[in-house]
Amino acid sequence: MTATHSTATRPWRARNRRIIQNSWVVTDIDAAMRHWVATTGVGPFFVVKGITLEDQHYRGRPAAKSIEVTFALAQAGDIQIELVDQHNDARSAYRDLIPAGQSGFHHMAIYSNDYDADLADYTGAGFEVAFSGAFAGKRFCYVDTSRAIGYMIEIIEASDAQAGFFAKIADAAKHWDGSDPIRPAF
Repeated sequence: MTATHSTATRPWRARNRRIIQNSWVVTDIDAAMRHWVATTGVGPFFVVKGITLEDQHYRGRPAAKSIEVTFALAQAGDIQIELVDQHNDARSAYRDLIPAGQSGFHHMAIYSNDYDADLADYTGAGFEVAFSGAFAGKRFCYVDTSRAIGYMIEIIEASDAQAGFFAKIADAAKHWDGSDPIRPAF
């Protein structure tokens, strides 16, 4: 189901409008991190490899094949920068917008203290969940807002562990002297 309204004809506002992250799908995460550091000075990047996402659903059904991805995260002022490199051919929200072999902007993320309410705001407005899952027991999803705004919205469920990890990334950026631009996350 795709949203059938526009903001010009039917005003709508989600409760949670605080964007914390901008994300790009890339074809070579190592090259993309080096490019970001060299051209924007953003860093350091924290690389997350080999994680297992739990309870994966694609377009409302259990995923036929688990996605295999590497993430890299850095902070640029108030916005977190995420790079995503999908390594397999599983159907995913990433491939819905950015075909294999191409790179491009994919989503903005909100950090949610009331995941169910934030999700209900979007689905109640007619937007479909393209992909959902969990990591370490905390939920996330990609809401397909691409027909309305050209990219998706990710909703990330708040947790103490996640908040601590995001704070680690932001703190490293504040005090970064340009050394050690690519680091393991864990």
